[in-house]
Amino acid sequence: MEQANFSNYIYGKNAVLETLDRNSSRINKIFVSKNIGLDNRLKKIIELAKQKSIIIQFTNLNNDKFPKDIPHQGVIAYVSPVEYMKFEDFLDKMDEKEGYKKIVILENIQDPHNLGAIIRTCACAGYDGIMLANHRACPINTTVEKTSAGAVNHIPIIKVNSLSSAIDTLKNKDWWIIATSARCEDNYYDIDYTDMNFALIMGSEGPGVTKTLMNKADFKVKLPCNFESLNVSNATAVILYESVRQISIKQTMQKK
Repeated sequence: MEQANFSNYIYGKNAVLETLDRNSSRINKIFVSKNIGLDNRLKKIIELAKQKSIIIQFTNLNNDKFPKDIPHQGVIAYVSPVEYMKFEDFLDKMDEKEGYKKIVILENIQDPHNLGAIIRTCACAGYDGIMLANHRACPINTTVEKTSAGAVNHIPIIKVNSLSSAIDTLKNKDWWIIATSARCEDNYYDIDYTDMNFALIMGSEGPGVTKTLMNKADFKVKLPCNFESLNVSNATAVILYESVRQISIKQTMQKK
């Protein structure tokens, strides 16, 4: 965990419980003292965190990783510097928007610099949102915020317990799913991005998109490479701006 200022922490039993109850998507991780007995409130915090798929770590809260001299009462929550959007609120917002919608779904992205770069590209390309899982994903921390050049404040970032379930919901609402892998036969530029709501799934820097999510995809594409594959932030930028290019051309043709 990176050292950060006080704004990155919520501490004390009541404060953490309140955030878990009212705005749990903002919490990246909860640290519980391993040197203190678990009273009812700490047990409740652990129970709620597990229900919401939030990582819990038992550790020494008096080490150099945490701000000094705070009344933590045995629990500290490490929170995002920005607020995540609830999936339900995002869907409502998309229902009200005219025209086709487009988002990026990131699976198991661990590197904060890649994540920040992707967020910046999505915001610049006019995408409607970015979706992350509550677990096995890099949190929106200060490194991500800095790398994104502030773009974290200009595009909705959605956190869900299950990417698989969220994708099923999107498919039921007439979204099309695009997944990427170097092993696919079709190229990313062979898709018509202009005639559908779509979600683009980008996988982790190593394994890529998992088989579970790949099996849910309507389109499976690759980026042709003569050398090693591009890293995930570069690959995402290439595909996003191919979709922007196609949409721009279609809009220009419709005006003629």
